[in-house]
Amino acid sequence: MKRGLFLLLASAAILALASCGGSDSPGGGAGGSTAPANTNANNPKTSRREVTRLEFPRLKGGNSILLVHKTSDSYDPDGVNYSVEWDSDLKSQRWTCYQMHRGYSGDAGYYGTFMEDPDLPSYARFADTQAMYSGSGFTRGHICPSADRQYSKEANRQTFYYTNMQPQYYNFNAGDNYTGVWVNMENRVRSWAGQLAATDTMYVCKGGTIDSPQNILMRIKNQLIVPKYFFMALLIKNSKGYKALGFWAEHNNAIPPKVNLADYVVSIADLQQKTGIDFFCNLPDETENHVENLARENILTAWGFK
Repeated sequence: MKRGLFLLLASAAILALASCGGSDSPGGGAGGSTAPANTNANNPKTSRREVTRLEFPRLKGGNSILLVHKTSDSYDPDGVNYSVEWDSDLKSQRWTCYQMHRGYSGDAGYYGTFMEDPDLPSYARFADTQAMYSGSGFTRGHICPSADRQYSKEANRQTFYYTNMQPQYYNFNAGDNYTGVWVNMENRVRSWAGQLAATDTMYVCKGGTIDSPQNILMRIKNQLIVPKYFFMALLIKNSKGYKALGFWAEHNNAIPPKVNLADYVVSIADLQQKTGIDFFCNLPDETENHVENLARENILTAWGFK
């Protein structure tokens, strides 16, 4: 399989340009897209054209590296599997974003071997990431899950890069009998993706909080960041238009008696305030403002919680 690499080293000067752009095509998968002008879209003239895709949030820039992983057998018109913004100073991923539609289904299986990302320069990561996790009491938590990339073995293999991981407590990540909050969220996302029509697309951006001390739980061996919170930002485009939802969960090792996912639902506007990340910035302004600011009760209804 061929694997494409697109690497972005964003300087502070580039950030000012990359954060705001004009009429950029958002790209997209099976769902297609439109491209009216907006005021805060990522600008492909200062980065890569993939950053105009709808799953991308606004790039933070600075000393961040943008990794766009591709496969030659992807159903995506751009060949994109998933993308990561990696902070080379913090040596941590800020988010992973990707698309979900019918083309991503399959039975590729579980690759199972964790590895360093071959596209990440050695200066930007720990010398031995596995050694950082070893004996820490934390699992290697997928951000783009293995189960979300079943269309090919290469796509699944790429989900095991350490750039797609964050340290997670076992009981939060999966837990005995898959009772963890995170795995329940992942399962619900796949359930929604399974209900998509042939021309629908779900846009996903997920990660853990790394950018402020109050949102960092600890540092393993005084180095590897453990996020205090984890989040998901979801957008669906279908024949009726767009709808969006945020999940926000505190990261702890408690064993929940029962996971009620409605308890973790927030608006995208609320999620942006909590994370400092501008999600779905490539949407037309009017659409973005509408889907981001829906009342929580309306979100619960639109996504089938009520």
